[in-house]
Amino acid sequence: MADSDPAVLKRAAALKALDFVTEGMKLGLGTGSTAEAFLEVLAPRVRGGLRITGVATSERTAQKARDLSIPVADLDALAPLDLTVDGADEADRDLNLIKGGGGAHLREKIVAASSKRMVVIADKSKLVTRLGRFPLPVEVAQFGHATTAARIANVAARLKYAHVPLTLRIRDGAPFKTDGGNYIYDCGFGAIADAAALAAALSGIPGVVEHGLFVGIATALVIAGEEGVEVIERK
Repeated sequence: MADSDPAVLKRAAALKALDFVTEGMKLGLGTGSTAEAFLEVLAPRVRGGLRITGVATSERTAQKARDLSIPVADLDALAPLDLTVDGADEADRDLNLIKGGGGAHLREKIVAASSKRMVVIADKSKLVTRLGRFPLPVEVAQFGHATTAARIANVAARLKYAHVPLTLRIRDGAPFKTDGGNYIYDCGFGAIADAAALAAALSGIPGVVEHGLFVGIATALVIAGEEGVEVIERK
């Protein structure tokens, strides 16, 4: 594969992810441009007779699936799921992820945790040696959100992350709201030395609804680069 166009690489990863999909599966459907590439290659298989039912991780994904005639249902009606296919903002070779650039990481994590397997698809630019170049999204309740942000900063300092900028995500001049009605702080931790420790510390903060660290959840990573598609599976 000689093409370095991100859209081409995302489609290549999405096509490879179809190898994990079998007849009758209950599928978690991720959110974001790479996850939408998967929907676009899945749809012709569904039209050709493949029987699957999806659970969308966002209102955007649900609408996209409906537009492509991919059947969707509620998680509570289908769980446990067989497989979730989703993208990532960053991934390392231990299959730790940062997600949430699209603001859907709460539902994405709920769906992934309800699945027997999670396959992550991405172009090679998302594969990193250590997580943290991409600011970590932390979803917080609107009530007392600035106080919650201060607690996040205190946790960062306790874990020896220096000068972590916390930026309230803004869209169209107002705080961005997730599908659940929460706010997001994008937190510039830099290189994350211990993803599991940071994930646990953030989860313990009152007011934090969910963070974008996915640790021990993904079971396979499908990475497309100019030289081809690599599949990294959990050992």
